[in-house]
Amino acid sequence: MNRELLSKQIIHTCLEMTRLGLNQGTAGNVSVRYQSGMLITPTGIPYEQLTTEKIVYVDGEGKYEEGKLPSSEWGFHLAIYKERDDVNAVVHNHATHCAAVSIFDECIPAIHYMVAVGGNNHIPCVPYATFGTKKLAENVAQGIKKSKAILLSHHGCIAAEDNLEKALWLAHEVEILATWYMQLLATGKKFQLLSDGEMDIVLAKFKNYGLRIEE
Repeated sequence: MNRELLSKQIIHTCLEMTRLGLNQGTAGNVSVRYQSGMLITPTGIPYEQLTTEKIVYVDGEGKYEEGKLPSSEWGFHLAIYKERDDVNAVVHNHATHCAAVSIFDECIPAIHYMVAVGGNNHIPCVPYATFGTKKLAENVAQGIKKSKAILLSHHGCIAAEDNLEKALWLAHEVEILATWYMQLLATGKKFQLLSDGEMDIVLAKFKNYGLRIEE
Protein backbone atom coordinates (compact mmCIF):
# COMPACT_ATOMS: atom_id res chain seq x y z
CA MET A 1 0.00 0.00 0.00
CA ASN A 2 1.36 3.41 -0.92
CA ARG A 3 2.33 6.07 1.59
CA GLU A 4 -0.46 8.51 0.74
CA LEU A 5 -3.17 5.92 1.37
CA LEU A 6 -1.56 4.67 4.58
CA SER A 7 -1.25 8.24 5.83
CA LYS A 8 -4.94 8.83 5.14
CA GLN A 9 -5.77 5.67 7.07
CA ILE A 10 -3.67 6.87 10.03
CA ILE A 11 -5.55 10.18 10.12
CA HIS A 12 -8.91 8.41 9.83
CA THR A 13 -7.95 6.14 12.74
CA CYS A 14 -6.96 9.13 14.88
CA LEU A 15 -10.28 10.85 14.23
CA GLU A 16 -12.15 7.62 14.96
CA MET A 17 -10.33 7.31 18.30
CA THR A 18 -11.68 10.72 19.25
CA ARG A 19 -15.17 9.93 17.96
CA LEU A 20 -15.25 6.71 20.01
CA GLY A 21 -14.16 8.59 23.13
CA LEU A 22 -10.84 6.78 23.34
CA ASN A 23 -8.68 9.85 23.33
CA GLN A 24 -8.58 13.57 23.99
CA GLY A 25 -6.56 16.53 22.77
CA THR A 26 -3.20 15.60 21.29
CA ALA A 27 -2.77 12.54 23.52
CA GLY A 28 -2.15 9.15 21.93
CA ASN A 29 -0.50 8.23 18.65
CA VAL A 30 -0.95 5.88 15.69
CA SER A 31 1.51 4.16 13.36
CA VAL A 32 1.73 1.58 10.57
CA ARG A 33 4.63 -0.54 9.41
CA TYR A 34 6.09 0.91 6.20
CA GLN A 35 9.17 -0.09 4.20
CA SER A 36 12.03 -0.69 6.66
CA GLY A 37 10.38 1.37 9.40
CA MET A 38 7.02 3.00 10.00
CA LEU A 39 4.73 5.94 9.37
CA ILE A 40 3.59 7.66 12.57
CA THR A 41 1.64 10.68 13.72
CA PRO A 42 3.66 13.84 14.43
CA THR A 43 4.07 15.32 17.89
CA GLY A 44 1.82 18.03 19.27
CA ILE A 45 -0.61 18.45 16.37
CA PRO A 46 -4.36 18.06 17.04
CA TYR A 47 -5.83 15.24 14.98
CA GLU A 48 -8.25 17.60 13.24
CA GLN A 49 -5.27 19.50 11.82
CA LEU A 50 -3.43 16.49 10.46
CA THR A 51 -2.69 16.19 6.75
CA THR A 52 -0.95 13.38 4.92
CA GLU A 53 2.14 15.58 4.51
CA LYS A 54 2.48 15.84 8.30
CA ILE A 55 2.68 12.08 8.87
CA VAL A 56 6.30 11.18 9.66
CA TYR A 57 8.42 8.33 8.31
CA VAL A 58 10.83 6.79 10.83
CA ASP A 59 13.26 4.16 9.58
CA GLY A 60 14.22 0.96 11.38
CA GLU A 61 17.12 2.67 13.13
CA GLY A 62 14.97 5.47 14.52
CA LYS A 63 16.02 8.15 12.02
CA TYR A 64 13.15 10.39 10.93
CA GLU A 65 12.55 12.82 8.11
CA GLU A 66 14.25 16.18 8.29
CA GLY A 67 11.90 19.01 9.22
CA LYS A 68 9.38 16.68 10.88
CA LEU A 69 9.02 15.50 14.48
CA PRO A 70 7.36 12.14 15.16
CA SER A 71 5.28 11.42 18.23
CA SER A 72 7.33 11.39 21.41
CA GLU A 73 6.37 7.70 21.74
CA TRP A 74 7.91 6.65 18.42
CA GLY A 75 10.39 4.48 20.34
CA PHE A 76 7.87 2.00 21.64
CA HIS A 77 6.08 1.84 18.28
CA LEU A 78 9.34 0.84 16.62
CA ALA A 79 10.06 -1.64 19.42
CA ILE A 80 6.70 -3.34 18.82
CA TYR A 81 7.39 -3.81 15.10
CA LYS A 82 10.79 -5.28 15.88
CA GLU A 83 9.32 -7.61 18.49
CA ARG A 84 6.32 -8.93 16.53
CA ASP A 85 6.36 -9.83 12.85
CA ASP A 86 2.58 -10.36 12.92
CA VAL A 87 1.86 -6.72 13.76
CA ASN A 88 1.56 -3.97 11.13
CA ALA A 89 -0.35 -1.26 13.01
CA VAL A 90 -0.21 0.23 16.51
CA VAL A 91 -2.79 2.40 18.27
CA HIS A 92 -1.96 4.10 21.58
CA ASN A 93 -4.39 6.16 23.62
CA HIS A 94 -5.22 7.49 27.08
CA ALA A 95 -8.73 6.04 27.16
CA THR A 96 -10.43 6.93 30.45
CA HIS A 97 -10.99 3.50 31.96
CA CYS A 98 -7.79 1.94 30.62
CA ALA A 99 -5.84 4.78 32.19
CA ALA A 100 -7.77 4.34 35.45
CA VAL A 101 -6.96 0.62 35.64
CA SER A 102 -3.33 1.38 34.78
CA ILE A 103 -3.12 3.66 37.82
CA PHE A 104 -3.83 0.62 39.98
CA ASP A 105 -0.76 -0.86 38.25
CA GLU A 106 -2.84 -3.97 37.58
CA CYS A 107 -3.76 -6.14 34.62
CA ILE A 108 -7.36 -6.62 33.48
CA PRO A 109 -8.02 -10.18 34.70
CA ALA A 110 -10.35 -12.76 33.18
CA ILE A 111 -13.61 -11.00 34.09
CA HIS A 112 -15.05 -11.90 30.66
CA TYR A 113 -14.01 -14.24 27.87
CA MET A 114 -13.32 -11.26 25.57
CA VAL A 115 -10.18 -10.59 27.62
CA ALA A 116 -8.67 -13.18 25.25
CA VAL A 117 -8.71 -10.70 22.33
CA GLY A 118 -5.13 -9.74 23.15
CA GLY A 119 -3.93 -13.33 22.91
CA ASN A 120 -3.58 -13.94 26.65
CA ASN A 121 -5.83 -14.83 29.59
CA HIS A 122 -5.48 -11.26 30.87
CA ILE A 123 -4.58 -7.80 29.56
CA PRO A 124 -1.10 -7.18 31.05
CA CYS A 125 0.06 -3.92 32.59
CA VAL A 126 3.72 -3.08 32.01
CA PRO A 127 5.77 -1.16 34.61
CA TYR A 128 5.81 2.62 34.60
CA ALA A 129 8.51 4.61 32.84
CA THR A 130 8.55 8.25 31.75
CA PHE A 131 6.83 8.80 28.40
CA GLY A 132 9.08 8.92 25.36
CA THR A 133 11.98 7.14 27.07
CA LYS A 134 14.03 4.13 26.05
CA LYS A 135 13.00 2.44 29.29
CA LEU A 136 9.32 2.69 28.38
CA ALA A 137 10.08 1.23 24.94
CA GLU A 138 11.88 -1.66 26.63
CA ASN A 139 8.94 -2.27 28.98
CA VAL A 140 6.51 -2.21 26.06
CA ALA A 141 8.67 -4.64 24.05
CA GLN A 142 8.53 -7.12 26.94
CA GLY A 143 4.78 -6.75 27.42
CA ILE A 144 3.84 -6.96 23.75
CA LYS A 145 5.48 -10.40 23.54
CA LYS A 146 2.69 -11.72 25.74
CA SER A 147 -0.30 -9.81 24.42
CA LYS A 148 -1.26 -7.60 21.48
CA ALA A 149 -3.09 -5.38 23.95
CA ILE A 150 -1.33 -3.99 27.02
CA LEU A 151 -1.78 -1.29 29.61
CA LEU A 152 1.04 1.10 30.51
CA SER A 153 1.19 1.81 34.23
CA HIS A 154 -0.07 5.31 35.07
CA HIS A 155 -0.43 6.03 31.37
CA GLY A 156 -2.86 4.30 29.00
CA CYS A 157 -3.30 1.49 26.49
CA ILE A 158 -1.56 0.05 23.43
CA ALA A 159 -3.28 -2.15 20.85
CA ALA A 160 -1.25 -3.75 18.04
CA GLU A 161 -2.72 -5.72 15.17
CA ASP A 162 -2.39 -6.76 11.54
CA ASN A 163 -3.91 -3.51 10.26
CA LEU A 164 -5.29 -0.21 11.56
CA GLU A 165 -8.93 -1.27 11.48
CA LYS A 166 -8.20 -4.27 13.70
CA ALA A 167 -5.91 -2.29 15.99
CA LEU A 168 -8.61 0.33 16.57
CA TRP A 169 -11.20 -2.38 17.20
CA LEU A 170 -8.86 -3.99 19.73
CA ALA A 171 -8.22 -0.68 21.50
CA HIS A 172 -11.97 -0.07 21.74
CA GLU A 173 -12.60 -3.59 23.06
CA VAL A 174 -9.96 -3.17 25.78
CA GLU A 175 -11.55 0.12 26.88
CA ILE A 176 -14.91 -1.67 27.20
CA LEU A 177 -13.26 -4.39 29.30
CA ALA A 178 -11.58 -1.76 31.47
CA THR A 179 -14.95 -0.03 31.93
CA TRP A 180 -16.57 -3.25 33.12
CA TYR A 181 -13.65 -3.93 35.45
CA MET A 182 -13.80 -0.47 37.05
CA GLN A 183 -17.56 -0.76 37.47
CA LEU A 184 -17.16 -4.16 39.14
CA LEU A 185 -14.51 -2.81 41.51
CA ALA A 186 -16.77 0.12 42.39
CA THR A 187 -19.50 -2.21 43.71
CA GLY A 188 -17.17 -3.51 46.41
CA LYS A 189 -18.63 -6.98 45.88
CA LYS A 190 -16.60 -10.10 45.24
CA PHE A 191 -16.74 -11.50 41.73
CA GLN A 192 -15.45 -14.67 40.18
CA LEU A 193 -12.89 -14.76 37.37
CA LEU A 194 -12.97 -17.29 34.56
CA SER A 195 -10.59 -20.16 35.21
CA ASP A 196 -7.30 -20.63 33.36
CA GLY A 197 -8.77 -23.79 31.85
CA GLU A 198 -11.76 -21.96 30.42
CA MET A 199 -9.57 -19.16 29.11
CA ASP A 200 -7.34 -21.74 27.39
CA ILE A 201 -10.44 -23.00 25.58
CA VAL A 202 -11.41 -19.47 24.56
CA LEU A 203 -7.87 -18.66 23.39
CA ALA A 204 -7.89 -21.75 21.20
CA LYS A 205 -11.24 -20.71 19.68
CA PHE A 206 -9.97 -17.16 19.17
CA LYS A 207 -7.23 -18.35 16.82
CA ASN A 208 -9.90 -18.19 14.11
CA TYR A 209 -11.96 -15.43 15.68
CA GLY A 210 -13.22 -12.81 13.28
CA LEU A 211 -12.02 -14.56 10.11
CA ARG A 212 -14.38 -14.26 7.17
CA ILE A 213 -15.21 -17.31 5.11
CA GLU A 214 -13.50 -15.88 2.03
CA GLU A 215 -10.23 -15.61 3.94
